[in-house]
Amino acid sequence: MELELERDTIKGYRTVAEVTLCQEETLESIVPDACPDILRIVDVYGQATLSGKQAREDLAVVNGMVRVAILYQPEGGSGLRRMEMGLPFTCQAEAPGLTDQGAVVACPRLRGAEARALNPRKVLLRVDLAVDVTACQPEERALCSGVADPQEHGICQQKWEGEDYQLCTVQEKPFTFTDQVRLQSNSGEAPQLLASRVQPQCNESKVIGTKLIFKGAVELDLLLQEPGGGLTAGHETLPFSQIVEVAGAGEGADSQVLVEVSGYRCEILPGDGRDLEVTVELLGQALVRCHRPVTLLQDLYSTACLTDVESRPRELCRLLEQSVRPQVVRELVESGEMIRSVVDSRLALGQVRQSREGGELVLTADVALTVLYLDENELPQCLQKSLPVSCRLECPEGGRCTCFCLSPGEVFATPAAGGVEARFTVEFHCLTTARQTVPAVESAQLGEARTATAGERPSVVLRLATPGEGLWEIAKAYGTTTEQILQANELEEGDLPTGRMLLIPSVR
Repeated sequence: MELELERDTIKGYRTVAEVTLCQEETLESIVPDACPDILRIVDVYGQATLSGKQAREDLAVVNGMVRVAILYQPEGGSGLRRMEMGLPFTCQAEAPGLTDQGAVVACPRLRGAEARALNPRKVLLRVDLAVDVTACQPEERALCSGVADPQEHGICQQKWEGEDYQLCTVQEKPFTFTDQVRLQSNSGEAPQLLASRVQPQCNESKVIGTKLIFKGAVELDLLLQEPGGGLTAGHETLPFSQIVEVAGAGEGADSQVLVEVSGYRCEILPGDGRDLEVTVELLGQALVRCHRPVTLLQDLYSTACLTDVESRPRELCRLLEQSVRPQVVRELVESGEMIRSVVDSRLALGQVRQSREGGELVLTADVALTVLYLDENELPQCLQKSLPVSCRLECPEGGRCTCFCLSPGEVFATPAAGGVEARFTVEFHCLTTARQTVPAVESAQLGEARTATAGERPSVVLRLATPGEGLWEIAKAYGTTTEQILQANELEEGDLPTGRMLLIPSVR
């Protein structure tokens, strides 16, 4: 006869893919007729935007667009000119087990962009992309928590009490906001907007009831050109706040919100040419995790009947650490010439690699630093340097770390002997978890009554506990209960005494 078991159903998400896809894209383009011929290319400002993402059968697909502004010195002219280009991209990540019911979280980043003039009217653009992709599949797990009516057949149960740190909700919210910025100028005339880039960051998120509230800011960087040809950089912080529904997460859940740019535009408003209207289209992607209490039936037997139990291991997750680890970097970028002044400096963050050294994980982010400066002849020049930035994290063998990087604040760069000294901060946002395997009962069958073989065994047994043997194992082997063994030997709950004969009463 099959025993009726009580089961709890856990609903959540299973991560089926978590990868960083790196790829290059190239595009040739003709200089528009309205633009003068190219003498030399000075710098390339780029922005990767997220156009869409799809969950397919065993595949996560991400689409986006790289928008660039190529800044160049024209033939026979002064100052800088700009040429805009757009380059679409598509990448795919293998995600075994993913279906169209799954969710994809994507974060594209532009690791670098460069342009080369093939001739005065033709440009070759190359961009280097890194796209973080996480694919999650909804799932339901039925876990056995106990026997429906244990008294009926004298059922003894061994249970495991703990918790599962699970991804319970994956939600997203697109939103748009518009703000105005007053352009500053060193002269009486309005400056020209040469290039712009936006970097959104979520600074705070919290689950209250069924709502997830997240706040942050878009860091707007501008490159301006004065009427006389001088270059200046501007920086603005544009705050935002949003609410998204996350039913089923519960109070105290841990939330991680990744905000990506899906589009933006900057337009000079009519008037004196100093008011800039900035419209940013954003996508907030929320992953919410919670600590769910779990009771698992690990083993059972009947004192009345012989029992056949089928078990299989269950994998649960526990949180080890959730932290933000800022790394302050000071770096000298050599130029080989005298630098009169620094106009602008910026960072691009690439892939985060992991390696192990003993009980620690070494997290290393690829960072590309770009500095726009004026040389001793007051000509704009560009310096670039790639460097690794690392931090260490304690993590036991078998532990798993999910990490992404941000660069909060501005990059400070000043002329120094031999080049430019740059100072900036890279934050490593780390989530470290570990898997634990717990044996669990799947089904149980009751066989013939123990009284059928009662005459073949004594009613009382004397024996020593073998090393590593517990009270449960002894009681199960003789079809009695742990309480009766403790009572017969006048013992309290705890470890069995070593070297002592135990009186094992049988149940009749």
